[in-house]
Order: sequence, then structure tokens, then C-alpha cells
Amino acid sequence: MENFTPLSALIGGAMIGLSAVILMAFNGRIAGISGVFSGIAFAQRGDRLWRILFVLGLVVAPIIYQAVSGRAPAFNLAASAPLIIAGGLLVGFGTRLGSGCTSGHGICGLSRLSPRSLVSVLIFMGAGMFTVIAAKAVLGG
Repeated sequence: MENFTPLSALIGGAMIGLSAVILMAFNGRIAGISGVFSGIAFAQRGDRLWRILFVLGLVVAPIIYQAVSGRAPAFNLAASAPLIIAGGLLVGFGTRLGSGCTSGHGICGLSRLSPRSLVSVLIFMGAGMFTVIAAKAVLGG
């Protein structure tokens, strides 16, 4: 493994878990990004502000990181715009089909011992592993 940083991974994971607990404790909501994001368009009027702020925080966090650390977060995406758009549409379809996304099922669902989330996470992980293996076999690497 390259660039494995267990301390920052532990801190980041703890922060994600803590934020999910805080959202559940104070708002009674699950921190699944697909549900939060889609709720911006489809939620009732009084339920939109926290969703907008949540998504805004996802966008602003790397900017704050760069301002504090003086360097941009490492990011390298070697894909064409049509491939990114197709991937985004497939992810959106998959989150609807699976009744949630990896964050909702993997972080919040597993912590609540949800059998549906366990099955979803196993399918997410299996599909991801298969995709990587298949892509490496076809594209090399």
C-alpha cells in the first residue's frame, strides 16, 4: 500500500462517525449523502436548510483544508467528462435501487446493526472489487 496513514485515517473515521452521531442525536436523521442531497429538492420546506448546509459543508471542507494547511487535498481524476457523467448517473441509479448510498448503509446502517445495510455493504464492496479486477484485466495494470 502506498501512502497509508493510519493516524489520519483513524481521526477522519472518528470525525465521520461523530458527525453521523451528532446528526442522529440532534436531528433524528441518518447521514446518508444520497438521501440528504435528494432531500434538498424533495423535502418539505422546513427540512431543507440543514440539508443545504450539510452538502455545503462537503463542498467547503476542502477549501478550508487548503486555507489552513496551505496545500490542496490530493486529487487526481484521470477520466473523461462523459465517463464521469455516466458514472454519476449510474451511482445515482444504484443509490435509488439500493435504498441508500455507501455512507448511509456503511456508516449509519451498520452501526445500527441493520441487516439490509449489511447486505448492501457486502454488495457494494463485492461490486467494487469485481470492477477493479475486471478493469485491470481489460485495461492492464
